[in-house]
Amino acid sequence: MMEFLGDWLFAIWEILALSAPWLLAGFVLAGLIHLLLPDRIVHRHLGKDHWRSVLTAAVAGVPIPLCSCSVLPTALALRKSGASKGATTSFLISTPETGVDSIGITWALMDPLMTIVRPVAALVTALGSGLLVNLLVRTGLAAKPLEDEGEESTAAAHDHDHPEDREGNLARRALRYSFGPLLDDLTPWFLFGLVLSGLIAVLVPEDYFASTTSSRWMAMLAMLTIGVPLYVCATASTPIAAALVAKGLDPGAALVFLLAGPATNLATIAVVRGFLGGRVLVVYLVCIATFSLGCGALLGPLYAALGMDATASVTATVEDGLGGLQVASGALTLGMLLNSARRVRLHVVWWRALSRALGGFSRSAA
Repeated sequence: MMEFLGDWLFAIWEILALSAPWLLAGFVLAGLIHLLLPDRIVHRHLGKDHWRSVLTAAVAGVPIPLCSCSVLPTALALRKSGASKGATTSFLISTPETGVDSIGITWALMDPLMTIVRPVAALVTALGSGLLVNLLVRTGLAAKPLEDEGEESTAAAHDHDHPEDREGNLARRALRYSFGPLLDDLTPWFLFGLVLSGLIAVLVPEDYFASTTSSRWMAMLAMLTIGVPLYVCATASTPIAAALVAKGLDPGAALVFLLAGPATNLATIAVVRGFLGGRVLVVYLVCIATFSLGCGALLGPLYAALGMDATASVTATVEDGLGGLQVASGALTLGMLLNSARRVRLHVVWWRALSRALGGFSRSAA
């Protein structure tokens, strides 16, 4: 038992240290983006039911590091400020699927190809989904939102609001946001991802998925089934996907998880149904599933055409060992994560997330 716990803790530490330098850099960049791209500028360009507003929403959402529940207050504010349903849907998809911090961690834990393909796939998914939602609106098929769920979600959105610090220079304000509200939003789910990826690294045998999965499509469908209801942010999903790829999971299936997992969960599904309508929700889910599977199906052959081995890349990254920068930044990141967990009362956040997920499931079933 003690040996297992030691191996598990070491696996968690190794994944954290490998990703820490890029995670810290991503947080700093995210803080600068938050200050240099105010919400009012985004709101101004998303109000029309045309492709430009959908594209703007998709592009604006790609670098912003918010998870599928943290993005809800911003997306609902866009909608209340006049953004079209298509633009709101596009923003709801591209924002949680990727971000500057998760892009950095993908580079650290996986390989350059996945680092490039992941945000491109998120952009394509968001753009296609938003355009289809606008088409639904223009044909008059979009259902009226449920007012009672909308009011409930608005109240929940206010729970995520963070006061913006207007004092100090740009760099200081960016750092206060990055390692304050943003870190507190992501800490519960990043720690969850680290714990789960550590378990996968210790418990799952080498080449497990290569020997047990009969086809790439079965693997992708399995990752889609797991990812849709699961509450996991883009940052937290990366070490999980890397651990799965290291055990032989097809990179296309890993991409499906990286896209579908952060973009959806049961609580988000309930809110989308309430504010945008049941038919928009259907388009939202079908598009995420279709584009995720399509991108995943294309990624496997792309790896083969380029002569790249995703499993070997992840394994080589781990086997290279930890340098002084990684150890130092890992220790710093661990300290900040533990301090943030204390501030947000980690057990309370996880319990509320579970309650929201179960509530969302019951409303969706009804």
